[in-house]
Formats: sequence, structure tokens, C-alpha cells
Amino acid sequence: MIDPKDIDWNLVWKSQVEENRASSPGRDCARIWESRESALRFWNMCRKERSRIDQTVWETDMSPSSRVLDIGAGPGTLAIPFAQKAAHVTAVEPAEGMCSVMKEKMAEFGVSNIDIVQKRWEDVDIASDLSAPYDVVIASFSLGMKDIRAAIEKMVLASSRYVYLYHFAGLSSWDIQWQMLWPKLHGKAYRLGPKSDVLYNVLYQIGIYPNIRSFRLEHNQPYDSLDEAMAALAPQAQAESEEQKALLKDYLNGVLKKEEGKLVVPGSSIRVKIWWDKSQQLPSSDSELRQARL
Repeated sequence: MIDPKDIDWNLVWKSQVEENRASSPGRDCARIWESRESALRFWNMCRKERSRIDQTVWETDMSPSSRVLDIGAGPGTLAIPFAQKAAHVTAVEPAEGMCSVMKEKMAEFGVSNIDIVQKRWEDVDIASDLSAPYDVVIASFSLGMKDIRAAIEKMVLASSRYVYLYHFAGLSSWDIQWQMLWPKLHGKAYRLGPKSDVLYNVLYQIGIYPNIRSFRLEHNQPYDSLDEAMAALAPQAQAESEEQKALLKDYLNGVLKKEEGKLVVPGSSIRVKIWWDKSQQLPSSDSELRQARL
């Protein structure tokens, strides 16, 4: 029997990310959200989940004097409400479309205390790109990094106290969707990316013992027409040929439901909130031990 302590969980994460990317090359998040239209559609979808957004903000331990680092900030889904309650927010987001919509929404909501760093987290330099440390560091459903251990260790370095991670558990509705569609569209299996079980084990091997809470989220994506649904999903499905588009259209005709004058793709997923307070964690490296003694 294999002892879990003998498994390199960061390597497991890397392998699953690589398998996912190899099975669906080009489905890079920054590339998918590069256009303003797709980013605005994402913003509108999140606004329909306002109660979840409000709860996330309410559950984040911060005060009016807090400084927040939002990693993978998207169109400002969390960064803008954070900025309305905290002193300052730095939003790290690589996709041009997302950054464009975030700037528009900052102006719309009268928010001026957000700095946008248009980079991948892997490429961010704490010293030159950020104004660390931050009271709160959060990465909400944006953990697409290949080397998750290095990504988390950088988050810990950027934080003076709290780190919040949100990720997925089990099969989401879109996992099921792509597992069914991908072989038909591309002639090969769709490989899932790593979930929260691997993430927890990576944290444990780093020496971080976090709080964990899971919850189910229902989310329906509305469209005005079948053509709009096709325009939104074809890039994600990499449906480029007429045959691929016909297959995708047949699928959508089978799953779209009419609700309040819209065509809706119903969906659900199990989400996991993982968080910890640095001040309550034991030092896990020689350098941290030396700092703790000073």
C-alpha cells in the first residue's frame, strides 16, 4: 500500500494540469476570456450569483483599512465589492477582455482604489509588480497554475495574514459536458484538471493546515438565442469546422431550457473554500523558523 506521505502531490497536480491541457490544447483561460464580449458575458453571469458574491465578501476577514490582493480577478467580480469595503485592492488578471471590462465597471461603480496588474500569477514579481504585503490574498476559482506549490508559496509571501483559495470538488456540470462532447468533437477523451483533494494534500506537504468548507452552487447561463449560445461556447469547445459546429448545436438544442424569455444552460458544481491565517500556522521551513525567532 502506498503511503500518501510518499506521494509528491505537487507532481500529481502538475501531471493532471498537463493531461488536461494536452487533451484540450488552446483552452487556456486567458485566451478564452481575451475578448470583451466573453468577459462581459462572464460579468453578467456572476451578477446573477450576487448572493454568492456578497457572501464571499462578507466571509472574508477584512476591515476598511485592509489591503487585498485578488489573483485571477476576472472582470472585477470580487475586486470591485472588495474595493468598496477595503482601503486598496490589487487585481492580478492576464486576459485583456477581463481587464477591459474591469476598468469599465470600476468607472461605472465609482471605484478608484484598484490597481490592475495584467499578468499571469506565475509571471508576477512581488517586489516590482505588487505593493506587498497584503492583509488578504485571495484566488477564487483561478488556480490554473501548473506549479501550484510555487504559486501558493508566492501567495503566502505576499500575505501578511490571510490566504483564501476557492476551487472545485467532484464533477461539475461542465466537466460532464466536455467529457461527453470532446470525443465527438475532437476524437479523444477530455482529461479533468486537478480538484481540491490534490490541493489540500499540496498544502499539507507545505506545512499549511487550512480550514475547509464545501458547498453546492447552482448556476444557469442565460442566452438570448441559440446563436448567442453558439458564439459563447464554440471557442471553449474549439468547434471550428462546420461538422463540429453542427455537433455543438445539436448538443445545445438538447440541453437549453426556456426560462423567463431566455435560453438557459443549467449547471451545478461543488465548490470548496480553503483558507488560513498565517499567524496561526507553524513555521514550515528553516527560513521561516529563523524569522519566527527574530
